[in-house]
Amino acid sequence: MIKSLSIILLVLVSNLAQSQDQTLNIGQVLELVRQYHPIIRQANINVEKSEADIIGSKAAFDPILSNYSSKKTFDGKNYYTYNSPEIKIPTWYGIEMVAGTENLGGGRFDPSETVGKTSYVGIAVPLLKNLVMDKRRAYLKQAKILNNMAEVDKRAVVNDLMMDAAESYLTWAQAYQSYLIVKNNVDINVKRLEFIKKSLTNGERAAIDTLESATQLQSFQYLQNQKYLEFQNAGLMLSSFLWTVNKQPYILPETVSPQTDGENEKYVQSFNLDLSDLIQSIDNQHPYLLNYKNKLQTLAIDKSLKFQDLLPKLDFRYNQLGKGYKLLETATTGPLFQNNFQYGLKLEMPLRFSQGRADYKVAKLKIEETTLDQNQKLLALQIKIKQYFNEYEMLKQQIALQSRNFGYYQQLVKAEETKLTNGESSLFLVNSREIKALEVQEKLVELKTKYFKTLFKLQWAAGLLL
Repeated sequence: MIKSLSIILLVLVSNLAQSQDQTLNIGQVLELVRQYHPIIRQANINVEKSEADIIGSKAAFDPILSNYSSKKTFDGKNYYTYNSPEIKIPTWYGIEMVAGTENLGGGRFDPSETVGKTSYVGIAVPLLKNLVMDKRRAYLKQAKILNNMAEVDKRAVVNDLMMDAAESYLTWAQAYQSYLIVKNNVDINVKRLEFIKKSLTNGERAAIDTLESATQLQSFQYLQNQKYLEFQNAGLMLSSFLWTVNKQPYILPETVSPQTDGENEKYVQSFNLDLSDLIQSIDNQHPYLLNYKNKLQTLAIDKSLKFQDLLPKLDFRYNQLGKGYKLLETATTGPLFQNNFQYGLKLEMPLRFSQGRADYKVAKLKIEETTLDQNQKLLALQIKIKQYFNEYEMLKQQIALQSRNFGYYQQLVKAEETKLTNGESSLFLVNSREIKALEVQEKLVELKTKYFKTLFKLQWAAGLLL
């Protein structure tokens, strides 16, 4: 499908096969927009950036290899030499695994230090604050949700862009149909003027009829030029949605024309037009509402993180020690906390938890605020869907009425032309009937265009133009 559409675009770029007349349907336009429009490419870049943010958040869980070396001499005396390589492995639940060695030598150092070569393996555990949630886990979870939000934002961009492109195409198609209607009237009036001139030559018509027929023709020719200008400008507006594979803007040639309403009917056959279906499923399918859910998830994580500031900080660290670098031989000589061990317990607690209480309250209020926004957005979209559905139902009836009305006016024009040929009517009546038929036909084209636009708006309001 994409390959064939790419070929279509290349044909367009090469002046549509040596400037031969070509047609373009709405499905082709929307697929070309979906594949090559820079706004969608920018949305893809945002997705890739969010994926890079996930990798950056995972860095907090990367193992860390470090080494500390130091030496002190003073007044010709060697105080100490010290070397300590260590590896630290963070884990998901806030626990850190550590292992390393130490080599301490010299004559003057802290008596609590162990002289010579030692090794250790240990664990650091938060017992209260940061046990259930900490910044590392919160940022990684939020980065993954933000990646989902970027994907959903892309869907929202596509949904909006497809709506704008479809509306532009339908406006272009309407302008072309209006142009063809007037052009057809010009052709009819050219033939009619020739008929009147022959009738005048044969003495069957007065000279004033020639003037009236020429005036009617010139009016339609003037209108034809205006309609063609509108068609050209609508094509330029549609061109703003068309880009080449090489990321270059593309101007639609005047030799390209839209396809008939039948092609539009085929395209919209796949649309979901069940009102109850659209209303019920909107909560789980519209990009805006999906991102409200994602945002609430990030706020829930933030609330859990802020709750940690209401807890005292109690951290425990334990190292099992070994003599020399033979840790396994010496570390297993007895049970834990009896020999060859080192531990620490650290407690920190603000007396009023003022900052923690404030941050936690703000986090809860943000969730409440976002939930209210979500409910308002859901209601607004539901109302919009109902409005477009009502408009869709009304337009179906209006098109049926206007189609019958146009058929009646066509019959009146033909009947008046027959009477004119038989000498039973006047050119003034024929022109009047014709002008009225033209107005009714243009109104019918306008209604059909509005009908198709409403169908697209109905899908757009439900978030389905993807």
